[in-house]
Amino acid sequence: MTTCVASKGIVWRKREDSRRMASMVSIRFYAELNDFLLPEKRQVSFSQGFNGWPAVKALIESLGVPHTEVDLILINQESVDFSCRVRDGNRISVYPVFEALDIRPILRVRPEPLREPSFILDTHLGRLAGYLRMAGFDTLYQNDYADEALASASAGEKRILLTRDRGLLKRSVVTHGYLVRSDNPQEQLKEVLHRFDLFNAMKPFRLCIRCNEPLRAIPATEAKGSVPRQVWEQARSYKSCPVCGRIYWKGSHYQKMAGLISRIREKAGRAVCVTDELQHDRTAKEGGSIDAEKETGPDRL
Repeated sequence: MTTCVASKGIVWRKREDSRRMASMVSIRFYAELNDFLLPEKRQVSFSQGFNGWPAVKALIESLGVPHTEVDLILINQESVDFSCRVRDGNRISVYPVFEALDIRPILRVRPEPLREPSFILDTHLGRLAGYLRMAGFDTLYQNDYADEALASASAGEKRILLTRDRGLLKRSVVTHGYLVRSDNPQEQLKEVLHRFDLFNAMKPFRLCIRCNEPLRAIPATEAKGSVPRQVWEQARSYKSCPVCGRIYWKGSHYQKMAGLISRIREKAGRAVCVTDELQHDRTAKEGGSIDAEKETGPDRL
């Protein structure tokens, strides 16, 4: 009986090894998708073993690349979608978003673009949330969002999910998302604008940085008593948040924030004048002027 058990054990291990090596593909990832790979697998074609007949999406994500980062998949030089089943001997090429070429006629994996870009951010991107709101983009952020809530809101409200967690982007319910690479909030803003080509979609200073609500114009008489006297004597235009009641005016940080937006646009080759919108200052009850650097931290907005 002992011999019989040992014999079965050996057969089982051989069967397991045989099944593990039964199928193999050659795969290569291009451009920034290599950021997700082990060093030895970057910028080269490599062999990858697999079991059964997995969808190409599962194979790609098993190597660390979220599906939201992928724009084009070729199997044996034919464009396929994420559900395509991988077969032994396939040659697979995986590409990120193309910037210089229009490949829409052969796309199979990219979801329909969102008509109005809006975002939801994970708990690590509080300052980026403030910058996106400053640039005029509808942006949801809370410092206690659970992963499930982020994924559900992204899908249900058709929002682009921005995160530092690649595992979150691998959830099948998430169709629009991006893994933010930089640790610097201003560089993060540039990343997002570049990735989704939003430089010309910016509408600066139209949303409350704290509440994400559209600001409404108010007469100077309504602002009187709620802003410092010297501000009321000099400023002619005001806006107010209908949710938190904060009053915004063209204050000391206007040039700083407007300059940041202008530099971003110029660097992108899309230099345009910043519109004469109202920048924000802190309400009289808080005193001083709002600094997006200080107001939008990972634990608060």
